[in-house]
Amino acid sequence: MFGFHIPTADILRVKVDPKDVPPPTPVVFPAPHKPGPGSGGASAEQQKLTSLVETLQRVYRPNDIKPQVFDTLRLKTYYDANPVEIIPDPTYLPDFASWSRLSAEEARELNQATRIPLNNGNLSPGCQVYFDRRAELSNPNEDAFRTVRRQPPQQGRRQPRLGNSYEFFRCLELMTPYWDDPTAPPQPPPAEDNPEPGPASDSEPSTANGPAAEESDIRYRTMAGTQMPAEVRHNVLSAFIKLVAYDFGCNVTTPRVEPRLNLTTPPSPGGASRKSYVPSGCIFVFRTPMKKEQARGGFTEGPVAAVTARASVGFDDPLETNQDLAREVLAALVTAQHRYREGKEEKRFGEGQWWTTRPRWGGGSGGPIGREIDRDEVVGDKDGSSPPTKKPRKTISAYDNYRMVRPPALTWDRKTKYEAIGSVPGAGYDDVFVISCIFHHVSVLRVRVPKGLLRALEGNVDEEFGGDLVFWRSKWYDLFVTEERIAAVELLWGVFAYQMRTQGEEKPGS
Repeated sequence: MFGFHIPTADILRVKVDPKDVPPPTPVVFPAPHKPGPGSGGASAEQQKLTSLVETLQRVYRPNDIKPQVFDTLRLKTYYDANPVEIIPDPTYLPDFASWSRLSAEEARELNQATRIPLNNGNLSPGCQVYFDRRAELSNPNEDAFRTVRRQPPQQGRRQPRLGNSYEFFRCLELMTPYWDDPTAPPQPPPAEDNPEPGPASDSEPSTANGPAAEESDIRYRTMAGTQMPAEVRHNVLSAFIKLVAYDFGCNVTTPRVEPRLNLTTPPSPGGASRKSYVPSGCIFVFRTPMKKEQARGGFTEGPVAAVTARASVGFDDPLETNQDLAREVLAALVTAQHRYREGKEEKRFGEGQWWTTRPRWGGGSGGPIGREIDRDEVVGDKDGSSPPTKKPRKTISAYDNYRMVRPPALTWDRKTKYEAIGSVPGAGYDDVFVISCIFHHVSVLRVRVPKGLLRALEGNVDEEFGGDLVFWRSKWYDLFVTEERIAAVELLWGVFAYQMRTQGEEKPGS
């Protein structure tokens, strides 16, 4: 359904002697952010662009990310937030407790009544879709992994029906060589070098077809979590999000243009500004256009949320914790900047300025450069024949392109309709959602970005923030644990139900 073509963990698994299996990578989450000393509140100067942008532009190396950088952004963090705190309007969180008690027949009967209108013209998924997702994700990991490996079910068990969660379990299985599945039996101790065979006993289980044979089919970790390729984590997170996003008319899409946080300094007395950017490795959840021609052409709308999966596994050093927090804040600010482009057209930086229209290299006439110097020389003329003639160039040469004085190229994606989907009209802020992943855990972040902060990043020197950069983080949900991944699906359901709601319509349950 999702278009992934990934080999199973059996193909990637390397045979390792049990004694050579490295110790497990400890799962230690980043410590909560603590404001720096003396950051009781941002002064008027800290709210100015000259303080904000200059502070961000001084960050050249990871060691430069210190608590003072977050204090300049006026960052406030709340950890282990409940779903009612993550979703700005908790009424868009369905009553999952009652939905989970429904039978299959009851879910089909009540499904239509539990659907609400969306801003793309469709209806949201109802209790029947939730019933299916819950049943699919409730399959034991080992049973699902055997289906992915195309192995027969264990003795006395039925083949599970994975449905739409097949790709999620397929990607999750790729994690098993690197991370211990907490739901699997404990990993057996390393075997001795020369074990002495003991006498056969009638009480010992048969290894041909029995519990011992089933135990030998379980795949255990053979490598450390630090050795797992980064794309494995990206794939399992994308497949997990799509379990909910597809039914709301959204999709996880890698942007065609590199996501960047644009920073602009105020104009100097001469009228020039300095523009720089900070790249982000995040991807986005976009809304799919309703017109088939646009959807097939790769057009997107939004973004609806940001997705960031990081390969960091050690957070003992405060510097590493600051770096990981900076990546999440960066993803939120980049998403907010993209959503803030709604109804605007991109303007080239420096357009109409003298430094993008007039040559300024001493006033000389210049001359040939590079291979232009040897253009008239004949190379390899052994027989005295004239050199072969070249076809006339239809495009501008690289040297002429270099000589042109013009503004930088455009950076907005032409196939993206930038829109602040789900934002409150007329509000002075935008609630941005970031779906974060480390280890084999996922967390949902809600970041309230003041629009004054976005205007300050664009170069308005007298712009005040108009509020704090508030950061709510949910708990970390283990994708290997059934109850936790179902709880993560319920939280994602609430995020998409809120972002894709129809403005002005009656709320669910009203």
